[in-house]
Formats: sequence, structure tokens, C-alpha cells
Amino acid sequence: MSPTSRRTFLTAAGTAAAVPLLGLPGTARAAGRTVSADEGDGDHYPSNTALYADTSLVEGKDYGRRYRRHAVTDDDLAGRAGFVRTTILALHGGGIETGTSELCLAVAGYHPADLTVTPAGGPVYDYWMFEALRATDNGDLHVTATHCDDGVARSLCAGSLNAVSLHGCTASQAGLESTAQAVLVGGRNAAFRRLLLEEFAVAGIRAVDASAHPTLGGVDPDNIANRTLLGMGAQLETTTALRAAMFTDNTRAGRKTSTTPLFWSFTNAVRAATGRLEATQVIA
Repeated sequence: MSPTSRRTFLTAAGTAAAVPLLGLPGTARAAGRTVSADEGDGDHYPSNTALYADTSLVEGKDYGRRYRRHAVTDDDLAGRAGFVRTTILALHGGGIETGTSELCLAVAGYHPADLTVTPAGGPVYDYWMFEALRATDNGDLHVTATHCDDGVARSLCAGSLNAVSLHGCTASQAGLESTAQAVLVGGRNAAFRRLLLEEFAVAGIRAVDASAHPTLGGVDPDNIANRTLLGMGAQLETTTALRAAMFTDNTRAGRKTSTTPLFWSFTNAVRAATGRLEATQVIA
């Protein structure tokens, strides 16, 4: 594929009308709770670089990083091959925002149990995740989305039209009742938000346009989900109760092999919305 072919986009991807926004109340950070993607004042580390530089942490023991960048070639002078247009992210996987690692893999097209392509015919997407691996105190390894400077994560997003960033939040953070099973749909791409809301509605999953939320909106240009070729992406904040209902064994060892139908309904909704968005994005 030629270097210039990624620079020309159909602007309709960013001009579709947004659904009405709901301004939901934010909450201050409290010890021991899930931290929102845009809320980093209480983070121990100001960036991924700072975390990686901490010699008291051991990669593979305290934390791990996983990613997949799909090989793409185009040597056909008469035709044009496609390329991966969307990157899937889980910035706070493992023990920080539990369940987001498994969701990241599944949305990218890989079964979390064994990484087989699921569904078998694809499509598959590039992905990146940071996972906290400790038995306790995993929240100390949270780096807010606007401060994510991992080189692989940034390069994947910078080479993609779209990004979907998967996060976890509490119902209190979302401004919802304590038992709410819901997803807050944010990010700067209004067209993507609309498609995601539509697909979640079809799947019977409670979804709220959270782009006006003060801490969960994901609209900061520095948010890693918005560091794409288009300068915008999508952020999904899933409540604790929603993620808990996605697994029959909600442990690090058990989640990958105990996914429920709700897990796959959520995954398929995100993939359907992504496919619909990509279909509107014409690359010259």
C-alpha cells in the first residue's frame, strides 16, 4: 500500500449526528475503587514510561504487556489491498479493571481462552493491553488514558483510523444505581458513539452516551483512544456489575474459560458497530 493511501479519508466518519448527551455526575477518587480512564490525579505513576522505569516492578510478575500488529502487504500494482483500520485497547487489564483484558481479545477477534480466531472467519484487529498481575494492590499500576505513552500503544493508534478503548468503572462513578449493568459510551468520534449505542440497544445491553461525563467521557484529545489518524476514537466504560455478569468464574484464571452469553453479546455489538463504521471509511 502506498504511503499516501492512508492520508485521504471520507470525512463522513466524523460528521454523523450524535445522539443526545447525558451529563452524569463525577465522583472523587477513593481508595480501593476502580479509577476512570480520564481521572489520573491519584495515580502513583504519571505515565507508562515512569512505571516501566520503576526498578521495584518486575515485568511478568507485577505487570505484563500484550499486543498484536497484523502484517500487511500490498505488492499488486493493479489493485489495492486493505489494512487493519481499528485498534482495540485495554489500558487497565488484569487486576485493575477486571474483565477488560478478555474483552479486548474477544473484540479484536481472538478467543481469550486460547487466542483462536473467533469467529473463525474474522475479521481480526490490532490490539494492545496492559495487565496488572499482582495478587493485591493492582490499582497502584493504573495510568490514566491521557497519560498513556507506551510506544507500541501510541504507534498502533497513530496508524489506525479508529480505536476502541475498553475500561471498567463503578456504578457510582457512572452516576447510576449500585447494581446497574451498563456501558458508558464515550470518545471523540460521534459517529462511532452512535453506532455503538445502536448495536448495544439491539443486543439488549443498557448503554449511555457519556461524552459529556466529566471524568468518563473520553473526549480529551490526549486520551490514547483519540490518538488515531482521525484524531478521535471510542471509549467504553463498563460497570462492575456488567463485567461480573460476563463470567461464571470471575477470577484471573477463570475468566478466559467461563465467558457467558452476555460477554459475547457485548463483544458482537462492538464488532458490529466497528464493521459498520469501517464500511463508511473509504481509503483512496
